[in-house]
Amino acid sequence: GAGLGYRVGGVSRPCIITPITINEQLLQPLRLELDPNVQMVKQQEKEQIKTLNNKFASFIDKVRFLEQRNKVLETKWSFLRGQNHCKNTIVPMLEAYIGNLKKQLEALGCNRAQLETNLKAVQQVLETNKKMYKDECSQRTRTESEFIALKKDTDCFFLNKAEREAKVESLKEEAEFLRTFYEEEIHRLRAQISDTSVVVQMDNSRDLDLDGIIADVKAQYEDIARRSRAEVQAWYESKFEELRVTAGRNADSLRETKTKIAELARVVQRLNGEVRSAKDQ
Repeated sequence: GAGLGYRVGGVSRPCIITPITINEQLLQPLRLELDPNVQMVKQQEKEQIKTLNNKFASFIDKVRFLEQRNKVLETKWSFLRGQNHCKNTIVPMLEAYIGNLKKQLEALGCNRAQLETNLKAVQQVLETNKKMYKDECSQRTRTESEFIALKKDTDCFFLNKAEREAKVESLKEEAEFLRTFYEEEIHRLRAQISDTSVVVQMDNSRDLDLDGIIADVKAQYEDIARRSRAEVQAWYESKFEELRVTAGRNADSLRETKTKIAELARVVQRLNGEVRSAKDQ
């Protein structure tokens, strides 16, 4: 046995598989709120997927290494069987060792196929969640744009209201000026008539009813203001109802996204368990 140049202990030494670590951040629920660091989070997700792919490639390399090691052992075993001076006790030991390696290789092959399938499923779920997140961001941007437009319309309404109120005040001042002017004219005429000692009976029914005119103008502008307020109130209520319905749809989409993220976390946990089982084997 010594002349062959092989050591049994060196052959039977098991291959050490480097432990595979999983980033625990993948197990945490994703936060879908708008964040100024969205681009950085996306880059981190890409780097994590790249790390998983690299570890998976390393795992495949270890499987290939075991296959090559198995072929080397089979060659050594065939060589040892051809030697007449080889002890008969080595053959059963090598057969048992090779059988154990074959079982490990078969198990690793099954785990490899399962891990490939699970990896594809996880990548598909991640892509779906990314698309949903982009859709939610677009929907929120549209809602904010609608809100800005609504605010502009509101500002215009209140600006027009202020202009109308200023116009009403101007008309009131003009009416007050005219009333004062006509009263002064009437007073002056009465004084002239009194100086000439002419008695004239004034027909009070022909006096200008300035107070009534002012009241009518004021009532008309108040009616216009009331109608404008009612129209704006109805418009605001309709817009608020539209925003409330949109917010409800966004909340439903957010709940569905959280549910899918929870399912993804469970898949990652299961993959973590399978990787640990493969490592223990």
